[in-house]
Amino acid sequence: MAEPLLKIRNISKTYVTPEGGTVEALKDVSLDIAQGEFIVLLGPSGCGKTTLLRTIAGLEYPDSGEILLDGKRIDDQPAYARPVNTVFQSYALFPHMSVAENIAFGLEMEKLGKEEIARRVEETLVQIKLTGYGRRKPSQLSGGQQQRVALGRALIKGPRVLLLDEPLSALDLKLRRGMQVELKRLQQDTGITFVFVTHDQEEAMSMGDRIAVFSDGEVVQLDTPREMYRNPANRFVADFIGETNLFPCEIHSGVVSINGDEIPARLLAGNAVVGDNGSSVVAIRPEDLVISQSQGILAGVVRDVIFTGSAVRVHVMIGTEEIVAVLPSHGVSVPERGAQVQLDAIDATIRILAS
Repeated sequence: MAEPLLKIRNISKTYVTPEGGTVEALKDVSLDIAQGEFIVLLGPSGCGKTTLLRTIAGLEYPDSGEILLDGKRIDDQPAYARPVNTVFQSYALFPHMSVAENIAFGLEMEKLGKEEIARRVEETLVQIKLTGYGRRKPSQLSGGQQQRVALGRALIKGPRVLLLDEPLSALDLKLRRGMQVELKRLQQDTGITFVFVTHDQEEAMSMGDRIAVFSDGEVVQLDTPREMYRNPANRFVADFIGETNLFPCEIHSGVVSINGDEIPARLLAGNAVVGDNGSSVVAIRPEDLVISQSQGILAGVVRDVIFTGSAVRVHVMIGTEEIVAVLPSHGVSVPERGAQVQLDAIDATIRILAS
């Protein structure tokens, strides 16, 4: 197995608050990131993902731990000496400079020859799909085009690692989705390792080779998008990644029950049971629930039926708990509001989670 390009070892960082208290932003975080990987740091605000990115960039220094790039420590080096570049949410373009001048800025600082700079700027404009825009000012570009310029300025220096701090969050939804596809293609074409910070679960799932989910300064799961969605490590991940229905359950001698009713073993995921006898939590994805024509695992009353185009969301009250089943918008029978229904699940889709 190839040696990781970037090794993050036991990084901790504590801040002092204005009130005199302390906040542990990172708690003994360790990650291995491969050459050419697109890894996403995902989590809610204040979870530590941006602090880790800034620590890799050299904009923050850890209290303990170390960061190695190509086997060499970089956490004790100043930001300008590290072979990494950062793209920020604000783009940070120079308004008085043209697109070409913005992209060339880093090479100008390195005192490269004019012909070499011009050649690399032109190559970068092709790469970011802005050929012919070199003379324009940032104010003459759309938000998506400005983001491409910021990417071009970071990529032209050929960094070993490109760090991206929520770079698409200022764009509208349609443009954002288009840029997600372009950014992923750009990463694949260049082969540069991307470390991408976002709080958007859908963005993380669609872009990352792997996702590191952060909570309260710690990595609670590191996995591929598919594996993380189908096999969340705990209740936090299941609830944060996508949509899920969570219920209390009881486990006794390997038998799982909800509200006193046993869940058939065929419905449980292969790694479903976590922990010993006692109380736990079951997780069922909405798309894994079906309306049963016979006895199901749950019985309830339809509260709402919402048509979304490709699917129908059926909200069902199970006692005082509300759950959601997502059904295809055609080809299946959809119950009406107020109807009594039985819900079943697709085989091997119910998971028992650590709390």
